[in-house]
Amino acid sequence: MRCTPSIAILCLTLLPMLASAEPTKGDRLFTLAGSGSSDTDFDNNTASVSFDLGKFYSTSTAFGLRQSIGFADTNDNSSWSGASRFFGDYHFNAGDWRPFVGANLGGIYGDDVDETFFAGPELGVKYYVLPKTYITMQTEYQIFFDNADEAESNFDDGAWAYSAGIGFNF
Repeated sequence: MRCTPSIAILCLTLLPMLASAEPTKGDRLFTLAGSGSSDTDFDNNTASVSFDLGKFYSTSTAFGLRQSIGFADTNDNSSWSGASRFFGDYHFNAGDWRPFVGANLGGIYGDDVDETFFAGPELGVKYYVLPKTYITMQTEYQIFFDNADEAESNFDDGAWAYSAGIGFNF
């Protein structure tokens, strides 16, 4: 195939869009991560797999759903658990690095789990290795409650959840 001037101009025009690591308004996101969580003393630990499915409502703001499924094997006891939550994150533009802060609200359920609601802050960073592909690390602090009155008094009894994974904008 012969390269014509119009094809070359078109390629040069599209090149900045292809090289940009910045999500655009309307982009969807999908992240697959392995994660773990520990109580405040790191005595009880779990491993889980999670995924995020969301949408960028601006180049900085994304909202979506996060689903985690975990397995714990502590003190001769095996159990599974799940957590479903909505999240909202604000991404700072730092080139290929995209630090973010946000919050989430959801519920936890499963074997040997006090099925309840939780909410809390989260923060992390995405590093774009390709224009629409990133690796990510994040942490969230989960405050458990059955009703709104318990949320403040349960703050010190929360749990850290952390994850690392890979994601895509499409």
